[in-house]
Amino acid sequence: MKKFGIALAAALTLSACSESGVDGEALLNAGDDGANWITYGRTYDEQRFSPLDQINTANVGELGLAWFADMDTARGQEATPLVIDGKLYLTTAWSKVKAYDGVTGALLWEYDPEVPGETAVKACCDVVNRGLATWGDSLFLGTLDGRLVKLDRETGAVVWSKQTTDPEQSYTVTGAPRIIDGKVLIGNGGAEFGVRGYIAAYDAGSGEELWRFYTVPEGTEDETSPEYLQAAAKTWNTEVLAGSDAIGGGGTVWDSMAYDPDLNLLYIGVGNGSPWNRAYRSPGEDGTGEGDNLYLSSIVAIRPDTGEYVWHYQTTPGETWDYTATQHIMLADMEIDGAQRQVLMQAPKNGFFYVLDRATGEFISAKPYVTVNWATGIDESGRPIENPETRIDKTGQTAVVTPGALGGHNWHPMAYHPDENLVYIPAFEAAMVYSPEADWKPDRARGFNVGFDLSAGDLPPDLGFRKEITGTLKGMLVAWDPVAQEPRWTVEHPGPWNGGLLATAGGLVFQGTAGSEFNAYNAANGEKLWSFPAQTGVVAPPVTYTIDGEQYVAVLAGWGGAYALSVDGQAINDLAPVRNVSRLLVFKIGAESQLPPEPELAKLPLDPPPSRANAATIALGGEKYARYCAVCHAPGAVGSTVLPDLRRSGTLSNPASWQAVVREGMLQGRGMASFAESLSAEESNAIREWVIFRANQDKAGGLD
Repeated sequence: MKKFGIALAAALTLSACSESGVDGEALLNAGDDGANWITYGRTYDEQRFSPLDQINTANVGELGLAWFADMDTARGQEATPLVIDGKLYLTTAWSKVKAYDGVTGALLWEYDPEVPGETAVKACCDVVNRGLATWGDSLFLGTLDGRLVKLDRETGAVVWSKQTTDPEQSYTVTGAPRIIDGKVLIGNGGAEFGVRGYIAAYDAGSGEELWRFYTVPEGTEDETSPEYLQAAAKTWNTEVLAGSDAIGGGGTVWDSMAYDPDLNLLYIGVGNGSPWNRAYRSPGEDGTGEGDNLYLSSIVAIRPDTGEYVWHYQTTPGETWDYTATQHIMLADMEIDGAQRQVLMQAPKNGFFYVLDRATGEFISAKPYVTVNWATGIDESGRPIENPETRIDKTGQTAVVTPGALGGHNWHPMAYHPDENLVYIPAFEAAMVYSPEADWKPDRARGFNVGFDLSAGDLPPDLGFRKEITGTLKGMLVAWDPVAQEPRWTVEHPGPWNGGLLATAGGLVFQGTAGSEFNAYNAANGEKLWSFPAQTGVVAPPVTYTIDGEQYVAVLAGWGGAYALSVDGQAINDLAPVRNVSRLLVFKIGAESQLPPEPELAKLPLDPPPSRANAATIALGGEKYARYCAVCHAPGAVGSTVLPDLRRSGTLSNPASWQAVVREGMLQGRGMASFAESLSAEESNAIREWVIFRANQDKAGGLD
């Protein structure tokens, strides 16, 4: 990789951007641009490596806070800022956009797409947004409710807005768009709620849809259908896929993309099935799961100009554990077995690190980067050697599987350091109890459609589960050698769900943590060289840029996302106390700004009304809570660290108020939409009684 001096890179790139805006040449040469950060992963190969070295291993200890900006959303912050001509552009929760002066932190403009609050119940994993794309003098935003919005980069004014999804279905958009040759590429999420996945391209000028690539068949394919979908249909039970109870098949493209301009290939990561449980999604004659179900959990290469299929590699054939392949896809060139190879690398949820030939999709190698029990390895053909006991869609039995549904690595971006030839993975371990749900049926209105009983892992009466699950949770920064397929070094974190990564030519790796730190490590050996108390968990990845020859590092801080919502809040706090204080933090050498004092973490008392409901009502409430509530309010009603802890809710003592929230939509503007289509008044009240029961359990056990 060619390295330019900071001042030269800044001068060349600032001039190019200011004269013609961001064009195809600027995006193709983004790797030589130290001043700016003009696409999500900094370059089309998504390496998140910066050639800047003014901040380095020798002086990083002098790094200080230059400025900060408070966000107006107290939900998860996952965005990668763009930096263009000395200005920072970022998205926050609820798909809002803000622009700042990169030196002073002055707010230049802000845009609120006014996403309806009730959209939150369509999102599996918080109302987050991961960033913007830019082309010319415009910015492009995907909103939670499925719009693609073009903004004037100077003012934030809307140029046009297009609906990219069916608003009647539970699609959401949280990922950052990408732009190739004036085509805006955008995917979507919603597999847990019953949609059919696709990625589409839009003309950056007019907003016209140019092509759409579906990732799973519809079930009605014939000889007139695209060949790749005809091939995929042979791997599904198409009668079920196209039947009256079908819920889309899943396969949403909700995050990762990468592009090789020399091969003219766009690589997309495809998500999980809908429902998760293959026994319901694609049963064989015996009623158990059957078929690879292409192109779920696959890396697919397509032509960005037409959407034409080229090749695919499926990381988890017949996936049934929510093992998406939507995690960060990264491209690099390296020597393997004495030959120079053009490779694609990914550490998807299933726990294996994959190296593929990116021209052909040929499997090169794969090894586990975290503890794995669903498979013992990957064979020479690239297929997993499965552990039949964990194939729950076949056995119909409950099993503890690792990784769990959150994966060994989730959406948090990796980084690559070419000098070290290391990929840095924000990895973690969190097993999950999978228990097939008997006689499961989809619920298109509000159901979390996975085909498993999500109450199976709830706290038992002895309350031992909380301590047990806390003991299994691990977080780590893994420096992975992709040739040797082994870690060179590992940093252990207090808990899971730590931030995305940035590597620099200064010999540094930057990462925020669930323990409310923002850290710099030596890229060669993992030694922690600098740490800043961020006052909140950091899940977003950092960026770096220069203005007037001075290097800055910026990161969006703010705890949230799937783990913060769906895992026992007390278990998280037992590992590393965390709260949401959403801010943009910007650093440079010698700066001395200070954050305001850390606010006290207010906690309502655990003082529930007595539990007087009968066992049948409590059991019904637990079942319905697991299906409709646990995804946001955490299993066992133990309280997430982002949303209100229902055990402490005043509505527990007031059945009418509870019904007003749950069935009448009293708080829909704040994200709590009505569940009247899915829950009867009796079922809603049963959930209330179960939460009361659980709150009394915890109070008696002293675990509040």
